[in-house]
Amino acid sequence: MPDATILLVDNGSLEPAATLGLRAIAAALSARTGRVVEPISLLHSSAVPAESLGGIPAEILEPALEQRLVAGAREFVIVPLFLGPSGALTDYLPKRLARLKTKWPDLVVRLAPPVGGEGACDPRVLDMIEEGVRGCLVPGERPALALVDHGSPARAVTALRDAVAAALRDRLGDAVRAAHAASMERRPGPEYAFADPLLEHLLDVPGCDAGVVIIAMFFLLPGRHAGPTGDVAQIAAAARARHPGLRTVMTPLLGAHPGLIPILADRLAEALTPSAEGGWQTTDGG
Repeated sequence: MPDATILLVDNGSLEPAATLGLRAIAAALSARTGRVVEPISLLHSSAVPAESLGGIPAEILEPALEQRLVAGAREFVIVPLFLGPSGALTDYLPKRLARLKTKWPDLVVRLAPPVGGEGACDPRVLDMIEEGVRGCLVPGERPALALVDHGSPARAVTALRDAVAAALRDRLGDAVRAAHAASMERRPGPEYAFADPLLEHLLDVPGCDAGVVIIAMFFLLPGRHAGPTGDVAQIAAAARARHPGLRTVMTPLLGAHPGLIPILADRLAEALTPSAEGGWQTTDGG
């Protein structure tokens, strides 16, 4: 697909820093690959005032694709800025593309794998998280670790996070006293209990309610949960108020790590490889 339009797509956020971060990653990926990579969000970001984005409005996927289809583009590669197979990629996106294909049946979209890869998590992602955790370690301290993500109704996404937490536990060994996975939110009902515990509850559990707890951020960009004023920071502050003996430290977001760009370049190459079966997923039929 030498003439394909390449889109780096995140979920979208009302936080301007998320769109600015997406744009910076797209620019770095363009420089790495020599291909123009356009930053687009699935949802939300178009509501951010343009003056908060350097005067350039954010685009969201469906109208952005429609605009380019009207201009004559037909082949697209989507590189997801998602850590795992979120429902946004496996359910929402295919439905939006199917709607567009009713009007433009010759639309072809090739979807690259998510950042974490397919199946087991890409070890380079583990390297990035481990580096962030080790950067928070202080000689003489043996902290607990909480790997925190948004929380997903998709078991595959939570399974990826849990596998990463287990791998970190093995890698860090005696450097931490315990390693846990936690969610920021979950849907109600016992069928979603696999997303437990919530971070706010974990920080009340013995072993995580005192001493140092490193909160490893399984997030790529700032938003409602991540970032200096996000819910994670607020929940940690509230837990410290409840437990005066608790100290929390947050790792940097993965989107700021330079190791992300080679991973995204590989994902793009997978989707563009002629022998590939359309990358992670493709929509080129009726």
